[in-house]
Amino acid sequence: MREKLFKAVLMLVALLVLPGLAWSQDAPQNLTLIVTGQPGQIPILQVNGKSYVDIDALARLTNSSISFKGNQVILTPPGSAPSTPPAAPEPSAAAGQLKLVATKEQPADSEPSEPAAQAKPAATDQKPAAPSEEDQAAALQKATQNPVANLISVPLQNNTNFNNGPYNRTQDVLNIQPVIPAHISENWNLITRIIQPIVWQPYPNQNTGGEYGFGDMNPTFFLSPAKPGKVIWGAGPAFVIPTATNDILGQGKFSLGPSFVALAQPKHWTIGALVNNVWSVAGSGSRPPVNQMLLQYFINYNMKKGWYLTMSPILTANWRASSGNVWTVPFGGGVGRIMKLGFQPVNISATFYGNAVYPTGTSPWSMRLQIAFLFPKFTKEQEKEMMEMKLKQLEQEQQQGPPPKK
Repeated sequence: MREKLFKAVLMLVALLVLPGLAWSQDAPQNLTLIVTGQPGQIPILQVNGKSYVDIDALARLTNSSISFKGNQVILTPPGSAPSTPPAAPEPSAAAGQLKLVATKEQPADSEPSEPAAQAKPAATDQKPAAPSEEDQAAALQKATQNPVANLISVPLQNNTNFNNGPYNRTQDVLNIQPVIPAHISENWNLITRIIQPIVWQPYPNQNTGGEYGFGDMNPTFFLSPAKPGKVIWGAGPAFVIPTATNDILGQGKFSLGPSFVALAQPKHWTIGALVNNVWSVAGSGSRPPVNQMLLQYFINYNMKKGWYLTMSPILTANWRASSGNVWTVPFGGGVGRIMKLGFQPVNISATFYGNAVYPTGTSPWSMRLQIAFLFPKFTKEQEKEMMEMKLKQLEQEQQQGPPPKK
């Protein structure tokens, strides 16, 4: 049973993460450009299914001359008459051609389509500087700490709860919780946040054994302003869907209720809170009704090189529990960092919490480890700058030649 569940988990993670990885960056390949039957040492960059070459290197390979006229780049092979450019550039070129109409004094809102095997765009006269690695990390720090940011992410969050029950056993909950924003109008975004727990729950009345499987799914939908002010907020419905594979892993009830989030991000800080309350409306009649609240406040202080300090405990209240067993109130915090694994931006963090108040038989302290795969959206100018940097890096690697054989 556990092996089947483990395979199902791997398939679910692959379905969530791999498409985003393929969408965000193409893996570099060793490609050779053939011109009139002759191979040339020109770096070639592939991004999102499109190929880019350095136009200056192409001109050197073909002994051609380069000239500029208006917003057009003209490549003239040796022995041919200079061509007269058309009055207006074509918006796109056929696949396999080099598109040389680009960039110099080009209007900012002109976005012609780009074919495969395309020349590198020439620099504009007033091209804005691309953000540095540290600037990008700082922007991602703010975005990942905002529950309603316009950022696709796939966090994998593991919560280990120690000393449960009379035998002081350990419960483990792995939350797979993708966040998917959608731009539904000029003024509004819809943020979908889904939490699917995978739970190891030890039997509370014995010192061995337990149940391993899916817990109840918790999707939440936030409607949030696309252009927020100093206070960022979102509101919408929260649901609890009885997807648990065993009775002790879930509540057996379909529940729903309102959810609200608000935060502010002054300078190095992110300060805010998320709250929801759900009531059961359907489900097994043999299971007790549900009326519970979740409150998560978060305080983050962002530092240099992607590091940050974080405190984001989750307080819960089971309003139907007996006196003294209603609240779980943790305190604590930890550290995290925005970094890259290859070309993939990730957010990693580790936090520890002790429960000042907790129901009888539950955990007094816990550890939370998380890695979140981030898929930021770059502007056209940022994409061009990154392609230029990668082309230069590939050209330098080819000039250095292969490493000596041992």
